[in-house]
Amino acid sequence: MDTFKIIYTLLGGLGIFFFGMKQMSDALQQAAGDVITRVINSLTSNRILAVTVGVIVTMIVQSSSVTTVMVVGFVNAGLMQLTQAIGVILGSNIGTTITGWIISIKVGKYGLLFIGLGIFPSLFSKNNKIQNIGRVVFGVGMIFFGLQLMSGAFKPLRTNEEFLNMISYFSGNDYGSYLASILTGCLLTVIIQSSSAMLGITIALASTGVIGFNTAAALVLGENIGTTITAILASVGTSTNAKRAARAHAIFNILGVLIIFSILPMYLSFIEWLVPGVADQTLADGSKPNIAQHIAASHTFFNVTATLVFLPFLGVLAKLVTKITPEKEGEVKPALILVGEASEVLPATAIVQADSEVKKMKDILDRMQLVTLSYLEKGKTKDLVKVKDYEQITDNIQKEVTVFLGKVMEKPMSPDQSKHTQALIKIADEYESIADYLERIVSYKSKLKEDALKGKSLEEYDKFMTNIWDFFQLSTVGFFDAEKHDMDLVTRKSEELRIWANDMRDRHLDRVSKGEYEPISALTYSDMVVALRKIRAHGLNVAYTLEMLNKPGA
Repeated sequence: MDTFKIIYTLLGGLGIFFFGMKQMSDALQQAAGDVITRVINSLTSNRILAVTVGVIVTMIVQSSSVTTVMVVGFVNAGLMQLTQAIGVILGSNIGTTITGWIISIKVGKYGLLFIGLGIFPSLFSKNNKIQNIGRVVFGVGMIFFGLQLMSGAFKPLRTNEEFLNMISYFSGNDYGSYLASILTGCLLTVIIQSSSAMLGITIALASTGVIGFNTAAALVLGENIGTTITAILASVGTSTNAKRAARAHAIFNILGVLIIFSILPMYLSFIEWLVPGVADQTLADGSKPNIAQHIAASHTFFNVTATLVFLPFLGVLAKLVTKITPEKEGEVKPALILVGEASEVLPATAIVQADSEVKKMKDILDRMQLVTLSYLEKGKTKDLVKVKDYEQITDNIQKEVTVFLGKVMEKPMSPDQSKHTQALIKIADEYESIADYLERIVSYKSKLKEDALKGKSLEEYDKFMTNIWDFFQLSTVGFFDAEKHDMDLVTRKSEELRIWANDMRDRHLDRVSKGEYEPISALTYSDMVVALRKIRAHGLNVAYTLEMLNKPGA
């Protein structure tokens, strides 16, 4: 096989491998999206639970880098404490080892069979679960087929003198060769941005007899360091705590590799003893039938052992990264929590982030309403300015959430995830509209003379506004506790408030006709009442959206 053919076969096999990993990961995410959301929401300060979450999520998404980027986003959002984040990161290192075992299975020649078995249900089944199962099988088939192509490309290299001379420095059984292999594994992983792909290449090289077990194991150690660069890049421009989480991942992996590196010959002998068969046993065709399992075992043992060793020292690691990454004086906390390129974020975790942000809008609206009441009673300019500032904040959040989720919706999603995403966009829009009408109320009031609206009409308006806000709390309660959502009660209260608004406006017109208020106040008062009616309407829309969201199978 000539050099050009080797290169394009290798690249083609790697491309198919990448595509298979993505197909399998996307299908698993759709099938287990609710599981990811539940395990994230179950996080407590319990470090063992945090590690377990990291294992489960990474096994589903098939990428420790994706999990770590997710963690950086959650820490930046304030949804996760630093010690929790470090626990999840440790768990992600264990979860990613499943990839090595999948790759090491000796079914490469059946890759096309898996592709054939998976393609038909994924394309033609009407059942969502069956579609996802088909896509998982199809993805696994593509992984095996890609590995087979890469192995075929590597086979001629084991007899190529130039290539063997080039890698001879990496093939020695000394610390110089080990260090060179570790650095190479790290560098290639940084370039490819996927430790799983590098692991596949390493196993393909070793299985075809191009490199030995010692070299492969050292490459895998380097890949463990290289994978941390993704999280460090994701932390650029985020909060100090998010940077700390990314650096904790790097420190954990680097320290683990340094410890194993110091005893690498003994470590390799232990893996050789632990796994049946001789790692470098070579068949007549030059292949090594046992080496893939040895590589997968070394990958797993390293990550599991390192996690168990570091687990009692999570607090120490958190203090270390806090010390080397201090808070910047005058640091401005990010107003929005949505971290990373939306197209690269898991739908399940994107929804958790956006959900948190929309709930923050609700908190802003509650504060905005109190300041609005204060302005109606006291007329202080600082309250007017504060309401306008709050309105601008809700505008920004609504735009950010809508754009972010719009991009996330371009990714494959389960029906429940799609429903949740659409509901969040709708609720954010309704909240932003409510903020607009609160801002209009203070603007209307600011245009009146100081004493133009007082007495009975103002008292009625304040009381009506308080009741409108009680209705808003009732309409949005299902966002925080689905069991408390009562659509019948919301509908009944909405109708009562609609009638109340009409009566209140009529009473004010009657007072104007009696000379108790200036005529100009009638128009402004009517506009202010209409603004509250609009808030009622938007609250009702939120309630209908939550009814759809919380209804099983809707």
